[in-house]
Amino acid sequence: MKPAIHELSPVLGRTDNRTNRPGNADVAEVDRQIAILVDRTTHELRLAWQQLYCTGPPLGLSRDLLIRALANQLQEQNYGGVSRALRRLLQSLAAASDKATMAVDPGLALKAGTTLVRQWRGPTHVLVHNDGYEHEGQRYRSLTAIAERITEAHWSGPRFFGLTTRAGALAGGKVGR
Repeated sequence: MKPAIHELSPVLGRTDNRTNRPGNADVAEVDRQIAILVDRTTHELRLAWQQLYCTGPPLGLSRDLLIRALANQLQEQNYGGVSRALRRLLQSLAAASDKATMAVDPGLALKAGTTLVRQWRGPTHVLVHNDGYEHEGQRYRSLTAIAERITEAHWSGPRFFGLTTRAGALAGGKVGR
């Protein structure tokens, strides 16, 4: 016998966790609630969405996405959601992307030990260190310095190594090299 729909509803029993701090969550219980979602009919999932968001789910939203969204809400309520600072950063990145004013992800951080490879008149390898980069046995503070050395012209290092896109590409424009 299936549990009643209110047992899976992410809304009922909610503690309005606006501070994004996790509640007292039993991992097994949250996993059980998520597993129950899979056994629900699409109609029951839509009702749970209605209870959670006080509106119907978007038209055309697949059953799989309904389950994923409801599971995400269960996890956020029990473990905590994203911080306000991260939410602000995501909103500013989305706004910049909409305006096509920013082409670089400011959070780009390469792990030490990563090897970057770029084909330019033969293979080019760059090893990432905690305090810079290494190319052909020589240390550099920036990828741009390495790109300029390789091409003998001014290049954006992150763009040369394919770590960013042009702002025009973000806006959907055609980009040619």
